[in-house]
Amino acid sequence: MTMTSLPIPDIAQCDLLVVGAGPAGLAAATRAAGLGLRTLLLDEQPAPGGQIYRAISTTPVQDRGILGADYWHGLDLLEPFRRSGADYLASATVWSVNPREPLADGTPGGFEVAYSVTGNGPDPQAGLLHCRHIILATGAQERPFPVPGWTLPGVITAGAAQILLKTSGVVPEGRTVLAGGGPLLYLLAYQYLNAGVKIEAILETTPSGQWLQALPHAWGFLRSAYLGKGLKLLRAVRKAVPIISGVSALEAVAGANGQVAEVRYTADGQSRAMPVDQLLLHQGVVPNTNLSRALGAEHAWNERQDCWEPAVDAWGATSVPHLTIAGDGAGIAGAIAAEHRGRVAAIQAATALGRLDAAGRDREAAPHLAALTRATRGREFFEVLYRPQPQFRRPVGNTIVCRCEEATAEQVREAARLGCQGPNQLKAFLRCGMGPCQGRFCGLTVTELIADEQQRHPREVGYYRLRFPTKPVTLGEIATLPQTQASREAVVRFKK
Repeated sequence: MTMTSLPIPDIAQCDLLVVGAGPAGLAAATRAAGLGLRTLLLDEQPAPGGQIYRAISTTPVQDRGILGADYWHGLDLLEPFRRSGADYLASATVWSVNPREPLADGTPGGFEVAYSVTGNGPDPQAGLLHCRHIILATGAQERPFPVPGWTLPGVITAGAAQILLKTSGVVPEGRTVLAGGGPLLYLLAYQYLNAGVKIEAILETTPSGQWLQALPHAWGFLRSAYLGKGLKLLRAVRKAVPIISGVSALEAVAGANGQVAEVRYTADGQSRAMPVDQLLLHQGVVPNTNLSRALGAEHAWNERQDCWEPAVDAWGATSVPHLTIAGDGAGIAGAIAAEHRGRVAAIQAATALGRLDAAGRDREAAPHLAALTRATRGREFFEVLYRPQPQFRRPVGNTIVCRCEEATAEQVREAARLGCQGPNQLKAFLRCGMGPCQGRFCGLTVTELIADEQQRHPREVGYYRLRFPTKPVTLGEIATLPQTQASREAVVRFKK
């Protein structure tokens, strides 16, 4: 593996570009390099690991009991990657991907990818690379949790709190409350308890009735690895932390200093309040689809998880030729499943590039597909059990929906009542989705609000039409791009 902290000086060439160094990206790059593909892995973070194994090689949390054995499994992916021969570029953000013209013999020309690297200098430097195939391993992001006061100082997501723990060893002081539902909420509580953090309470928003709805899927869960791990984690958390179940409404309230000071909630039909210094919110994760959408891949609405996900086949292939998606970016299935999907995607890429025939592909992929089946056993149980409630996905009143433009739920609903047909038209009303996050924090909520107000299905409402650049980029970065013949011709007005 070639470690690089500065942009590649000229236009780099590779067979395969992998975007994202989480479990799917690490496994995909390792397997692809082993199959003889010139592979480059680009990642936004300063060190590999993704969200699940973030800072696995640099974390200051050296007591392995705090983060748990599942976190340290990331080292088992990192070492083979380092020996694989794949190139690696850290702190690199991909912000544009464009298809290239076919070659003279008619073979696909691949892609031209623009990216920026934050390195030793004061400003990011941009670079270009040409690749024949792309695997997106951009993972998941936390689902928006738009409740009143969720933008106050002192209110963050559970995922953000976990990042602080993994990267810097930072844990909260004072009165800390966790609210929402899903495995990550309890995993963070478990890790906090291991680190000596006192948690005042967990406000559980999962209705008791969802256990009954999940029961038809219990057989797969009982035969999965989730059972033993989940019971151990739940026992430890429930023994040390008060669990308030049946929470059907949440509100964060600011104190005199403007920071969160109180959480108000309704549980079992009664309104209550609790003083807090930190409120951590979580209601599951959804695929990160911004790059796949900007590339034009088809997406579908997942009915069970209430979110958009790319339409991929069993190999991770999308509707865009030579674009494959691996890991949770193709549909939430967990870290172990992500690494197996990464290997399958690498084998598919090698086949698409002519390194393997169909028989070779099937032979190489067989053990990984079998492992993937085992890793995803029991997922349906979680999906049904921890499905977020409508009132936490479709806010009302003055609750902020678009954090970038400070648009409220009532403003979005009013635009829908006036006839706004979808998120793209809403940009003309409220600028939702036009801020720095490009809809990451509001996209799902906007779709569901319009659908709810107009009594339509979310798939009919649609999503933002995303264009490049998918991340903020400065003119200075663009000016550092290497010049190509096409870029020179683009500014020549007259030719002799």
